[in-house]
Amino acid sequence: MPKHLEPAIVWKWKRAQQVELQSLSQQSKVIIGGDMRADSPGHCAKFGSYTVMNLETSTVIDIQLVQSNEVGGSYYMEKEGLKRSLALLEASGVTLDCIVTDRHLQIQKYLREKGITQYYDVWHIDKGMSKNIDKLAKEKDCEVVKKWQQSIRNHLYWTASSSKTGPEKVAKWTSVINHIHNIHTHEDPLFPKCEHSDVIDKRRWLKPGSKASYRLEKVLTNKRFIEGVEKLSPHHQTSSLEAFHSVVIRFAPKSVVYPFIGMLCRLYLSAFHFNENANRPQSTSALGGPAFKLAFPKAKKGGYSLKRRKIEPTFCYVNELIALTFESVVPDPAPLTEELQKITIPEDLCAEFSVPSMEEAIAGFVSRFNPAQVENQCRYCLHTLSLFEGRRMKG
Repeated sequence: MPKHLEPAIVWKWKRAQQVELQSLSQQSKVIIGGDMRADSPGHCAKFGSYTVMNLETSTVIDIQLVQSNEVGGSYYMEKEGLKRSLALLEASGVTLDCIVTDRHLQIQKYLREKGITQYYDVWHIDKGMSKNIDKLAKEKDCEVVKKWQQSIRNHLYWTASSSKTGPEKVAKWTSVINHIHNIHTHEDPLFPKCEHSDVIDKRRWLKPGSKASYRLEKVLTNKRFIEGVEKLSPHHQTSSLEAFHSVVIRFAPKSVVYPFIGMLCRLYLSAFHFNENANRPQSTSALGGPAFKLAFPKAKKGGYSLKRRKIEPTFCYVNELIALTFESVVPDPAPLTEELQKITIPEDLCAEFSVPSMEEAIAGFVSRFNPAQVENQCRYCLHTLSLFEGRRMKG
């Protein structure tokens, strides 16, 4: 059945993608987000799928599947995926306003050389900062820093959303150093005074020159961190991309190994499902008001988040694929397999290595724990192989 389903999935994706690209090419400028998902944890991934999304509509535009041996290692897959997606958008006549990504160094350099405006997702910046504050709060005489963590995070998001230029973001962000010392006027003319009302609580202020104050200032004014603040995205974030990656987990779990085309088709199925259901409206409660639900994310360590409860998802794409498979592919697969045949399938990872014969592998099999047992097993395997070869020759 896969030989019938795969052509249907690829054909349907290419047609839907053409419609989306045609629509985007008619817009003056498009804001996109990009991120890669590896098929396994760590730095030994076989596949990397780079996804480009229209952040204004939360619609997946393109997915590029890169195998590690195509680019010399898993570390280079993200850049290659982005290059392929940008080439497709350019060939389709799509004009970019900017792209929102994480702080991958290769991506930064490539986009800078291409002259494409890049912004950083605030959550990725916040995640690294929060880890450093958590670590600092565990040190002696620095426990008070923990009380400021949520306020500092809120200040980071406010800095991104309320600023129009990079220097303004830096001015607003660095004002937090004065604020934690109960100083609310600043030397930078771009942000001369805090916009909040008078603060009464005096128990949380840090003492200038204290260990906690000094160490926290180093975390918040690190040179690379300030460079990241200057490029924070002021409008759209990549949270929709992260949500899409959580959908991919349902279709392609990281605990299972798939062939190249099988993996690609599962990614396309994930995109079908996400694009159909990403913008579902909020459901109503029994009382007729908007419905919400409580979530307890692991990252919040016991804290909760209030989320809108959406209506149940739909699966119209499944019915369309079933109809396409049985009405078009099964009777005459040739027209729909053309798109599938255009896909270049890279060689297996083991293709570059020499494969020993089974006899050589068994003869070289040694165990340092139970040599006698291994020797007997090897003799048995070699004897079995010789019997099998003898029977095959007689047959």
